[in-house]
Amino acid sequence: MITVEDLERVYLMGKVEVHALRGVSLSVKQGEFLGVTGESGSGKSTLLHLVGILDQPTAGRVLIDTTDVYRLSAEEQSRFRLGRIGFVFQEYALIQELTALENVYLPSLAAGNSHRDHEEHAGAILEKVGLEGRLNHLPRELSGGEQQRVAIARALVNDPGILLADEPCANLDSENSRNIMDIFADINRETGQTIMMVSHEAWHRPYFDRIIRLRDGRIVDAGDVFDDEER
Repeated sequence: MITVEDLERVYLMGKVEVHALRGVSLSVKQGEFLGVTGESGSGKSTLLHLVGILDQPTAGRVLIDTTDVYRLSAEEQSRFRLGRIGFVFQEYALIQELTALENVYLPSLAAGNSHRDHEEHAGAILEKVGLEGRLNHLPRELSGGEQQRVAIARALVNDPGILLADEPCANLDSENSRNIMDIFADINRETGQTIMMVSHEAWHRPYFDRIIRLRDGRIVDAGDVFDDEER
């Protein structure tokens, strides 16, 4: 479903070139829960942002199904991303003036769905992540774990085939982290959504179908598919 070919990303820091990705190639199968690991600065977030069409590669390409996403116009990329990809950020990225329900249905509204449809669907997803009693609370009235669940619900509201998560447990305690990982596992198992998740935590391993490891902008371990005894 996701094919990355010879992906490079070079940033200019003054007169210095920083090579965030150096010819990365990989394939992610439909319905796979893929973990992306590596030291800080290895290129994990850059890879996720390029797959999610949130940046522009210096070279290479990203295909989702058969669509070469970086050959689309900017408007086409926005529509494609809105309908096909959900993104969960480390910092939640919620709009502080909006309730949990409003934060979740905002992408659905942007996609052109009716007010009744997007509100009902957003409420159903918030219920799925255990927030049925918190729909009308503002982010400042929610715990960190609850805010991250709102962010997950927002990423799911347009029923994307791909869910990208950039260290979604980094700011959470161990109990909330495990709750978030369980939600991702349930989503993957019940809906068959493809998930790519950046992680630093060794205890996340059993949740993943496969793990790739990056170092200095290159894949150094493409990972094996885990069998049921390893997970």
